[in-house]
Amino acid sequence: MNKEILMLLAAGFATHALAQSTPAPQPRPANEQVVVPQVERRDLKLPKFPSKDIEVGAFAGVYSTENFGASGIAGLRVGYHITEDFFVQANFAQTKVSDEAFRQLLPGGGIFPKEKETLSYYNVSAGWNLLPGEGFIGANRAKATALYLLAGVGSTKLVERRRQTLNFGVGMRMLVADRAGIHLELRDHVFSTDLLGPRQSTHNNELTGGFAWYF
Repeated sequence: MNKEILMLLAAGFATHALAQSTPAPQPRPANEQVVVPQVERRDLKLPKFPSKDIEVGAFAGVYSTENFGASGIAGLRVGYHITEDFFVQANFAQTKVSDEAFRQLLPGGGIFPKEKETLSYYNVSAGWNLLPGEGFIGANRAKATALYLLAGVGSTKLVERRRQTLNFGVGMRMLVADRAGIHLELRDHVFSTDLLGPRQSTHNNELTGGFAWYF
């Protein structure tokens, strides 16, 4: 009996000695970062359209004259960006309009004194950058873009007569350099004419692309 008691006491002392010799785990500092993320910093230049700047440019495309078909058109533009959201612009353009289809149908000749007549217009329009954004070229180059709306008033000259004209349109612009941009536009030029009889309102659609410099 005494021998068993002595063996139990010896086992207890051995367990206590082993516990004393084992160091307690040290707590981690609260601000210790276990995993260090390997994230490379990427410098990205965020562009924006020049504000309160003058715009000078040119454009070309297709002009569809109601009842007379489509033809190529070219013109010049001057604009002023009042803010990043609103701008005004003035345009002048020319195209050639043909009445060849009518000359083939009418025995007495065509609608115009000559087979081709010059159509020219000028207008002043106001624009609103409806959806400004960014277009990325590669991984590190972002280009400012804007989807905009246009509306304005002007004058169209055809067969030596001027006609008051309203224009409405939508366009997309991209700034490709610090002071240079490109654009694509679709417009409807609305004016009245009596070339085919009673006076009627006509819709003349225009699709153009162009470039501009900002000063």
